[in-house]
Amino acid sequence: MLPGPGRNGRAALLPRILGTRTAWTAVGDGEFFCPGCGGDRNYQRLSGRRRLTLLGLPVLPRGVCGPAVECAACRRHFGTDVLDHPTTTRFSAMLRDAVHTVALAVLASGGTCSRTALETAAATVRAAGFDDCTEEQLDALVTALAADTGRFHGEPCVPGLAIELHEALDPLAPHLAAPGRETILLQAARIALADGPYTPAERDTLATVGAALTICATDVTRLLAAARTPS
Repeated sequence: MLPGPGRNGRAALLPRILGTRTAWTAVGDGEFFCPGCGGDRNYQRLSGRRRLTLLGLPVLPRGVCGPAVECAACRRHFGTDVLDHPTTTRFSAMLRDAVHTVALAVLASGGTCSRTALETAAATVRAAGFDDCTEEQLDALVTALAADTGRFHGEPCVPGLAIELHEALDPLAPHLAAPGRETILLQAARIALADGPYTPAERDTLATVGAALTICATDVTRLLAAARTPS
């Protein structure tokens, strides 16, 4: 039954006569982490134009909509900021590369690579995703770094090393919760402790790792002390 002619009736009838409709046009595509589905999905990047409708028919343009991202699976629309979040595959690769870089930096800052430190580092890197990493491979890489102008060989965290650590960790840190960031630092600390107490160069490198992971100096000190305690 149609509403009566009163004020409420006219208000209910108006949306049936006048309205707006958005026409979406695909302007790009790719793969993203869908916050609706909770996994890696294909997406379309959309540009929209609003139109005023009369009896369901578009009659007048009403402007441009902000761009949107549509998930190919759930069809939900999101703001384009969702594309800043790495896919699960990309995140895993970032984490694996970051752990590998940190392990090499700590080994190199130790000056010489003991067998225990190499074993601890290799186990850490394998757990991060480099399944075929060996102690011999890490030792060869550290030797190569030391030969490259000697910039990493048992020295404090010089600018070149700090830059490489930041390049590996800066993109990762915003996507890790605090426990995840602390885990990377603790892993690095245990590599440094595998062959004895921290050296000044190792402490400097670990402080750089903490800073790149946006861990404050007080928490870095706490974590380095905690790493000495057997679990």
